[in-house]
Amino acid sequence: MSGFNFVDLGSKDYKVCWDYQEELLAQVIDQKRETGKPVPQNYFLLVEHPHVYTLGKSGDESNMLIHADFLKKIEATFYKINRGGDITYHGPGQLVGYPIIDLEWFGIGIREYIEKMEDAIIGTMAVYGLDCGRREGATGVWVDAGHKVRARKICAIGVRVSRFVTMHGFALNLNTDLRYFNYINPCGFASSAVTSLQQELGRPVEMEEVKELIREQFNNRYFGQ
Repeated sequence: MSGFNFVDLGSKDYKVCWDYQEELLAQVIDQKRETGKPVPQNYFLLVEHPHVYTLGKSGDESNMLIHADFLKKIEATFYKINRGGDITYHGPGQLVGYPIIDLEWFGIGIREYIEKMEDAIIGTMAVYGLDCGRREGATGVWVDAGHKVRARKICAIGVRVSRFVTMHGFALNLNTDLRYFNYINPCGFASSAVTSLQQELGRPVEMEEVKELIREQFNNRYFGQ
């Protein structure tokens, strides 16, 4: 296997994409059950979503700061979903990645999987001269991660793992309309702690360019190429 099987879905409704993830997850798990062995087949979905808020299974619904009528006004939807983490926002200009892979095939655990994901995002942002890192006690990728006041989140991460097969993944703010974060406490943090690559650089970035960098970064970390 030469690398991840990247599937570029373009712009796709969140629920449609969620159902597709569940379908692929079931395929991989069924194959594991049939063979009794780790599965090399993998999928890595890249997508943008229309405006949507999602709340993880351990999340606090009070972190959604608006009601249903206002959701309609801003043309957004809301779903309670089966990933870890709290509430987050997806929307146009944000690159979302959903790896559906068997961690047993790669010989890694959940913590290492999340760290590899964070490292790939950090490496991608470094190409643009952005100094990103992890923040103690929080998943995801942060700009000025070690600073108590200036730390701001550029990428959220929330995953689900079943029989060591993953779904859900990361949401990287590129040309994202950050005003939509004002309506939630994203992942339990104040909205002022959220940023985008566009905001940091002072210019928009090409989505396709970042997708190619993401492919390279993830392939390098799993396949050494």
